[in-house]
Amino acid sequence: MPSTFKKRLISLPAVSWKLLLVVPLILAPVVWLTNSWGDEDTVAETVQRLPVETIRLRSADSYSTERAYSGELVARRSSNMGFERGGTVTALLVDEGDVVSAGEPLARLDMRDLEAQRSQLEAQKRQVLAQLQELETGPRREDVASAEAAVSDLQNQLELAELQAQRRADLFAQGAVSAEELDERRFGANAIADRLQQAQSQLEELRNGTRQEQISAQAAQVDQIDARIRAIDVSLDKSVLYAPFAGKISQRLVDEGSVVGGSQQVMKLVENGAMEARIGVPERVAQRLTVGESQAIQVGSRTYSALVSAKLPEVDENSQTVTVVLEIAPDSDLTIGTTTKLVVNEQQASSGYWLPSTALVAGERGLWSVYVLTKTEEGELNGEEAYRVARRDVELLHSENNGETARSFVRGLVSEGDRVIVSGTHRVVVDQLVIPSDISSIQPAPGKTISSGTTSSETVR
Repeated sequence: MPSTFKKRLISLPAVSWKLLLVVPLILAPVVWLTNSWGDEDTVAETVQRLPVETIRLRSADSYSTERAYSGELVARRSSNMGFERGGTVTALLVDEGDVVSAGEPLARLDMRDLEAQRSQLEAQKRQVLAQLQELETGPRREDVASAEAAVSDLQNQLELAELQAQRRADLFAQGAVSAEELDERRFGANAIADRLQQAQSQLEELRNGTRQEQISAQAAQVDQIDARIRAIDVSLDKSVLYAPFAGKISQRLVDEGSVVGGSQQVMKLVENGAMEARIGVPERVAQRLTVGESQAIQVGSRTYSALVSAKLPEVDENSQTVTVVLEIAPDSDLTIGTTTKLVVNEQQASSGYWLPSTALVAGERGLWSVYVLTKTEEGELNGEEAYRVARRDVELLHSENNGETARSFVRGLVSEGDRVIVSGTHRVVVDQLVIPSDISSIQPAPGKTISSGTTSSETVR
């Protein structure tokens, strides 16, 4: 084989191996760019075909809110108890926290002075009663007989005196006696006649018995003493402090041996059983509440049923509210003085739209927006109707949550029939092409008010 031919055989493989190494390096960027362009087309097509869930807005002219008004739990009856009279406390029969029944004695004062006065009046009464009995019985027969004897004696004396006066008159006519002696006999006879008349009157009085006026006067003295005894008994009764109703002692302010004045507070009693919630509400709310209807009140995290028992007739000068009294069934878990809330549903008149809270997009400075769909020039994309995304500012009027779903009531730059994106708002941007799928429009449903934006939830104390 010629040498030149051998050289060619040796040189050709060397050139082929070099080409094999260079060609992949040249083709790799081309393949990579081709794949990249294909991926970008796929991504663009995917973005343009992004499906979204929407609802069509339906206008509403009102929404319901829950307003909570604060008040306080109070006992239906409570009493700051004290003695009506002053004195020294000798016994305290209860302590703080004790449960007492109606009429049970709680404390006593020193009553020795009153007991002594009562004993004295009892003695006076016995004396006056004896005199009354004597008057009612009348004079004894012995007294009548004695009076008759006195009358007879005076009659005899008068007869004798008249005879003596007559003899003196005869002697005076004869000049045997002086005129002075005659006068003495005559005046003596007249004096005996007067005494006889008096004795006869006394005898007649004894025979007629005691006058009714005397009996009545003596009976009045008995009644007067009885009244004084009853007054002492009242003071004795008021020296013991009794529970006016069943309840529990919440305060004891004095101890044994303390000297207290009249009306000074000794202890405080609060009634067991039904409690009351006293809550101030605006006058317009009070007008909607009816006595006897049931309302829900909140104490802490628990809800209780209460009956409206009264609406006070005056408006509080400071809060400009009407006090509503609600009666709560007895419950050992409730404590007097606890803050309670009355939750009232109120209908707010305002035009707007209900939509799921997931449709809201946070805007600047605490404002809110929603994404709506607008018609595009393209019209259709791959045989499906396509829309562009637009952003509209709205005002959040009310939000509520029923535990499973949340909804919001808004107004703003949206209109009846607008299609609003309700889910996946974080995946879309303004002017993006999307393909919508409608879901059922949201309907008003009772829910729980949440404090968000310009929520209508408020608390009034």
